[in-house]
Amino acid sequence: MFLGNFLIGLREGLEAALVVSILIAYLVKTGNRKALIPVWTGILAAVALSVAFALALQYLVDQENHFKIQELTGGILSIVAVGLVTWMVFWMRKAARGIKAELEGRLDDAIDMGPRALAIVAFLSVGREGLETALFLWTNITHSNGSAVEPVSGAVVGLLTAVVLGYLLYRGGLNLNLKKFFTWTGAALIVVAAGVLGYGFHDLQEADVLPGLNSVALKPSEFFAELGEAGKWLQTVFQGVLNVTPIITWLQLVMWFAYLVPVMYLFLRPAPKKQPVTSA
Repeated sequence: MFLGNFLIGLREGLEAALVVSILIAYLVKTGNRKALIPVWTGILAAVALSVAFALALQYLVDQENHFKIQELTGGILSIVAVGLVTWMVFWMRKAARGIKAELEGRLDDAIDMGPRALAIVAFLSVGREGLETALFLWTNITHSNGSAVEPVSGAVVGLLTAVVLGYLLYRGGLNLNLKKFFTWTGAALIVVAAGVLGYGFHDLQEADVLPGLNSVALKPSEFFAELGEAGKWLQTVFQGVLNVTPIITWLQLVMWFAYLVPVMYLFLRPAPKKQPVTSA
């Protein structure tokens, strides 16, 4: 779980850091340093909302003593998280080139309207990324086996790495090919999302919403147990990268492939070339 959450924290954190660096750099460049205060206020409010959202999710689930209700809640939120992250991955790949101009246009309008508008622009720009990231990380951490220290550590390290990269991009000390970065990390995140979707359906099976809980397709835990100490390490890597459960049902396996194959194809396929406009 460390690697999967590190990847989520890194990629989604860098998206938010990129937005923040664009906002701040534009204000500094245009001589509007006074506007940094409401912008930072909006950014910090968005971060606080994201943390509060994750804590609220955990609190609500912990209050439910009924096992099936917990599994139903976890399953639904896992599927919602996969939908949001999938949309975000495709959107970021398409909008990466134009995001700077779009944000700067919003800032120009907000500067004319005053500090409150600047805070709202910053809050909305960062808040969307933060809420999606909080939901996705929460589903991963909730479904981790054993202690939550490892998945939480992965998320924190990923987010801190993203902050450092964002700062270096802002200072001009790092020349990062964002298109390639978001393509490769997006593809890796789709693999992680496939696992999240799989155990989301597994949760719904445990909640008796979907059938087939006892129709087991694979038992990775038993396979790796036969390999001794090396098997424990391999199982950790396998479950951390692919986000799969120790016991995989047929429905879980089918949904994993049903999501991974078409989504990965659509994400990695080359963009259609624009036909040259010919004059009559």
